[in-house]
Amino acid sequence: MTTPTPSGEPLMLDPAAAEDALYKVAICAFTWYPAKEVIEPGWTITEDLDWCLAPLAGLPVDKLADLRVTVRTLITTPTADRQAFIQHLAALSGDTSFDNL
Repeated sequence: MTTPTPSGEPLMLDPAAAEDALYKVAICAFTWYPAKEVIEPGWTITEDLDWCLAPLAGLPVDKLADLRVTVRTLITTPTADRQAFIQHLAALSGDTSFDNL
C-alpha cells in the first residue's frame, strides 16, 4: 500500500493484522504476572512477544524492533499507557476509528 498515514508514513499493515496484534497484546498483558517464569516453567516473555508480533511480520525490521520493545513494556507494566500503541497500529493500517483517543 502506498497511501500515506496522517504522519506521512505509508500504510504498512492490513487492518486485520493490526487488530490481531492488538488482541494478542491485550491477552498477554492480562495473563502476565511478575513471577510467571518461575511458576510456569518453560514459559518466557520471548514466547509472548513472538506471538504478539507475528501478525506484524511484514513491517520493516527497525519498526518491528521498536514495537517489540513497546509490546514488552505493555505486557509487563500494568500501568503502561496503551493509547499510543493503539493509535500507532491504527495509523499503520489506515484505521481512523481511534483518532480521538
